[in-house]
Parts: sequence; structure tokens; C-alpha cells
Amino acid sequence: MTSTRKARAVGVNHIALEVGNIDEALAFYGSLVEFTLRSRSDTSAFIDLGDQFIALQQGRRQSPDDGRHFGLVVDDRDAVRTALEEQGVQVLPGRFLDFLDPWGNRIEIVPYENIQFSKTDGVLRGMGMSDLEKNENARRELAEKGMGPD
Repeated sequence: MTSTRKARAVGVNHIALEVGNIDEALAFYGSLVEFTLRSRSDTSAFIDLGDQFIALQQGRRQSPDDGRHFGLVVDDRDAVRTALEEQGVQVLPGRFLDFLDPWGNRIEIVPYENIQFSKTDGVLRGMGMSDLEKNENARRELAEKGMGPD
């Protein structure tokens, strides 16, 4: 029996969200978080997240998401909660900060300090976020995997 080498998953390059209207989507997400627009057309837009991005594609036709979601990492979850309240967007029940955007995409807002996911110093510097740090629990989880700071 031959053994075939398997590729190793490295990370996520981007998330694609289907929305009803690109201008409305940019305005909605711009009311929640600061972002840099990489590029756009009449039917798509690309929002930079440092070395990753969100692709907005016009044309959502399915019903709203239930459990399917993605976690958007931010430097200040409370600021997003406040912006959601100001926009009249309902936070979904549960222990996380989840909401549905106007097109039914479910988003979970996750604070950078709490997670194992790490941006390199260079990427953080380029994003103007060199001061972001992990909390003790996240540092411990990284260290247990041999991924702590040197």
C-alpha cells in the first residue's frame, strides 16, 4: 500500500459573503468596523484584514444562516456591540456576540486577545495595531502547542 502525502491546512485566506447590494454592504460593515477597501466592482468588493480579506459578492438568495457563521476578529468587541445597538441590529442569544447582517449572514465577533490565532508582528505593524496583545489563557493555549512567543 502506498502512502500519499497530504497537504497541511495553513489558515484561511478569505471569507466570501453573499450580500444584496455592494454599496449597502460596505456602508453596513463600515458602520461596525474600520476597514480598508482593497478593490470593488459593481457586484463585488474586497475588504482587507491585513494578510486576509473578506470578499463581498452581490447576489444572496438563500435563507438566513442558523448555526453556519464565521468569527470576525476585532481589537474591541465592546465597540462593535455598541455599533450594533446604534444600528438597531439584534444580537443573537447565547454567550457570544453573534448577529445576522441585513442579508442573513451570521457573524460572530471575537476579540483578538482571547484567541490562539496570531498575526505576525509585521502584519500587526502594517495594520497599525502593534499594541495588540493576547490574554493569559490565549498565551497558555499557544504555549501548549509550542506556538508561544520565543
